[in-house]
Amino acid sequence: MRAPLAAGTAIAAVDLGASGGRVMVGQVGARELKLHEAHRFANTPVQVLGTLHWDILGLYRGMLDGLGAAARTFDLASVGIDSWGVDYGLIDAGGALLGNPVHYRDARTDGMVEEVLATIPAADLYAVTGVQQMPINTIYQLAAAARTPQLAAARTLLLIPDLLAYWLTGEVGAEVTNASTTQLYDTRARDWAWDLIGRAGLPAGLFPALRQPGSVIGTLRPELAAEPGLSSLGSSRPGGPVPVIAVGSHDTASAVVAVPAEGRDFAYVSCGTWSLVGVELDQPVLTEASRTANFTNETGVDGTIRYLRNVMGLWLLQESVRTWSAAGHPANLAALLREAGRRPPLQVVVDPDDPVFLPPGDMPARISEAAGRTGQPPPADPPAVVRCILDSLALAYRARLREVQELSGRAVDTVHVVGGGVHNTLLLQLTADACGLPVIAGPAEAAALGNILVQARTQGAAPGDLSGMRALLRASQELRRFEPSSPDARAWEAAAARIGL
Repeated sequence: MRAPLAAGTAIAAVDLGASGGRVMVGQVGARELKLHEAHRFANTPVQVLGTLHWDILGLYRGMLDGLGAAARTFDLASVGIDSWGVDYGLIDAGGALLGNPVHYRDARTDGMVEEVLATIPAADLYAVTGVQQMPINTIYQLAAAARTPQLAAARTLLLIPDLLAYWLTGEVGAEVTNASTTQLYDTRARDWAWDLIGRAGLPAGLFPALRQPGSVIGTLRPELAAEPGLSSLGSSRPGGPVPVIAVGSHDTASAVVAVPAEGRDFAYVSCGTWSLVGVELDQPVLTEASRTANFTNETGVDGTIRYLRNVMGLWLLQESVRTWSAAGHPANLAALLREAGRRPPLQVVVDPDDPVFLPPGDMPARISEAAGRTGQPPPADPPAVVRCILDSLALAYRARLREVQELSGRAVDTVHVVGGGVHNTLLLQLTADACGLPVIAGPAEAAALGNILVQARTQGAAPGDLSGMRALLRASQELRRFEPSSPDARAWEAAAARIGL
């Protein structure tokens, strides 16, 4: 039986991360925001003939299964989709997908940064896009795809959430928060960077019209609505077909909406496979100092700027656990974290953003090698590796938070940590200690909540501005506070100096 709308407007968020996807349902009312999990599914890349791909059809199937499960319980008012950035699918003249999207961790972008910068200097790129220089960016992926049959046959480029929305509705477009991650978006003009697109030798016709968070993309295609389990989302529904609404389709954009901050003097760490460390601004920071510090200006909801720096994040821990399990030593993460908490702090640290940590592989071995390059002994066992990773992440957050305040001129008095990392109590306390600031942790499902709130606002069921949305989050979500417990900052300073942070 479906929940009545009187219990709160029910809204479905499809939230795709680098390691898994979920369909969540939010019930939103005047003072109510309840989250329900409808379905979770794995996001497992597939290596084919030397190329690492996303299993996009598996993700699509997982999304449909999740929407079906949600529709069996709730009378859904709308659907929104968010995911990671930079990756895309290519659509041909007949509307068909030209091959599975390639994973940003694939090696095809090796050497592409240098090739593009030989044509478009880094300063020119940053002056227009304000985007952090990373080999995973869409501009370098497209450079790697140059002269391939797929790119020659392509008529439209769709980022991952836009591709899935196209399959649901038949409508093409590019939502701006994800478009801003491509390094092909003009952050001041708030349009595609047409001059850069031309200088990069890319066909302008590949890039579809931009759309804003909160706009209605379309409704479920009739043939989809006829599928078993999805009929309640289709044209036979009393209110008509369920609309698909554009949200902050970059997952960090949705997560920042759900930062339950009060006022403006806050920083955030969106902590998952990647960690995004930054502040929310009204205008981009396009100075030379910002460029050389490799900070990014990505578009947020309501025209805000997510001024941030990517940190490698819990990928180091996830890949270490995978390595141990593959070697026949399944890791109990909870037990590892307990033991890591008993180890002395800051014995071995590494720079999490060392490029050696980007590809999949034997992460504990790479950590040991990185420690050796800075004259430190390798971690002795798995708990020591875990402690090294968490100490190192806290040091990286500390360094980036100092930089973001200096570069933006925005003083910070509180750090909000959202995303899956809010379950890692040791990391939260280490972050408070390293930064010397209180840390407020939660919500864990920030991307899904931000996704839902933007849809709910379009439906008239949520506050009309970000401050109102955040007040609703503070009133409805469980949050935890961590105060700095280490009065002596010298140990953190010394550890940071060992690795140049």
